[in-house]
Amino acid sequence: MKRLQSTVLTINGYVFTGESIKSFNNKWDIPKSNGYRTAMIGKWHLGMSFPEKDKGKNNVNWKGRIEGGPTDRGFDYYFGISASLDMPPYIYVENNKFVGECTTTKAFNRKGPAHEDFEAVNVLDEFADRAVAYIQNQTAEQPFFTYVALNSPHTPILPSPQWQGKSELGAYGDFQMQTDAAIGRIVDAVDAAGLSDNTLIIVSSDNGCSKAAKITAMEAKGHFPSAQFRGSKADIWDGGHRVPFIARWPRQIQAGTQDHQLICLTDLIATCAEAVGTELSADTGEDSVSFLPALKGQPILSTRDGVVHHSISGHFAYRVGNWKLVLAKGSGGWTSPKEDEVPNGSPQAQRYEMNDDPGETTNLYESRPEIAARLLAQLESDVKRGRSTSGPDQANDTDKIRLWKSTKR
Repeated sequence: MKRLQSTVLTINGYVFTGESIKSFNNKWDIPKSNGYRTAMIGKWHLGMSFPEKDKGKNNVNWKGRIEGGPTDRGFDYYFGISASLDMPPYIYVENNKFVGECTTTKAFNRKGPAHEDFEAVNVLDEFADRAVAYIQNQTAEQPFFTYVALNSPHTPILPSPQWQGKSELGAYGDFQMQTDAAIGRIVDAVDAAGLSDNTLIIVSSDNGCSKAAKITAMEAKGHFPSAQFRGSKADIWDGGHRVPFIARWPRQIQAGTQDHQLICLTDLIATCAEAVGTELSADTGEDSVSFLPALKGQPILSTRDGVVHHSISGHFAYRVGNWKLVLAKGSGGWTSPKEDEVPNGSPQAQRYEMNDDPGETTNLYESRPEIAARLLAQLESDVKRGRSTSGPDQANDTDKIRLWKSTKR
C-alpha cells in the first residue's frame, strides 16, 4: 500500500480525556518521528504550565515561554487556547507563546484574565480559518498530521450572528450547524489542495450531548440528540458515551459504508501508529487497538476483551460485544435516577444486552448472574494488569481504584 499521505483528525469538541490522557499524553510524536509534519489547532486542555513573573505567586508573565503544551508534546506547530472556551485565560496561544497580553477581565461562564480583542463568539471561525490556512500550505511531497480540536459545541454555546436561528432548535442547534460548516471548510481545503485521495479525515466527539443544550426543549421540537440511547453527557449509559464517528479516505473507504465493530477513542493511538508504519512500545497505549483494518473493510484483530468507561462521578462500565455491565444503580451522572434517587431494594448494578436493548431499559443484572460475574472478573483482571490488551503488566496511575462506588463489595 502506498504510504498514507496525511491525516486530518477533526474533533467536534475536545476528545482525549480520562484514560485517553494516559494513552496519548507525550505520544503525539508518533507521526512526527515517522516523517510527518504535525500541527494542532484548537483547545488543548491537557495541561500546560504558564510562565510566572514571580515564581510561586501565580502572576502570569504574558511574554514568557509556556511549558508542556503541544509543541513540547510532539507537534511542530500549534495555535489555540489552553483549555475549554469557558476557562480563562481568554487569549490565544501560538506554539509556546501567548498571542499578546491579557490586560482586562472577561467572563464566558467563568471570569478571568483576557486579551482585550478576544471574543468567544469568534473562536470557532478562527480555528477553522487557521486549519484551512495550514492545509493550503501542504503538498503531496510531505505527509502531514493535523489535529483540530474545536471549541464547539461545548459551552459557552455561542453561534455567530450568521448562524443564529438557522436550526430552529435554539442556540445549540445553531452552534452545531456552524460546527458542521467549519468541518466542511476543512474537508474542502483538503480537496482544493489535491490531497483528498490518500488523506484520512476522522470526525468524532468525546461524549454525548450536554444538558446545557436544553435537551428537553429540542426533544419537544422533534430532535433527540441521544437518538434511541439513554442518558446524555456525564452519564454511564450510552447516551453519554456513544458518539458519531465519521471517516473519509477515498483510497480505502467506499463512500456510504458502515461498520458496526466496537471501537473506542483510545484506539486512535494504535491506529495512527499502524497507519504510519510503526509499532507501539509495550508501555504505550495499553488499552489501544488499531481499527485500521475496519477502514479497509476487514475485521479488527484485537486481544482486548472489553472496553472500560466511566461516568463523570467515576462509576465504571465494561462493554464486551453485546454485553454491558454497569457498576452503578442509576445514571452515575446528571440524569435521573441519580445514585441517591434509585429506590431501596434496586439491583446493585446493571447489565444490558445492547443489540436487543440499545436504550438500556431492561436491567438483566439479576437474571443471569453468571454473565455479570464473568464480566466483572474480566474488568477486575484488566485493572489488576494495568491494561486491557495483551502485553506485560503496567502500573496504574493510582493504587486507589475503587470499582464499586455506590455499594459495598
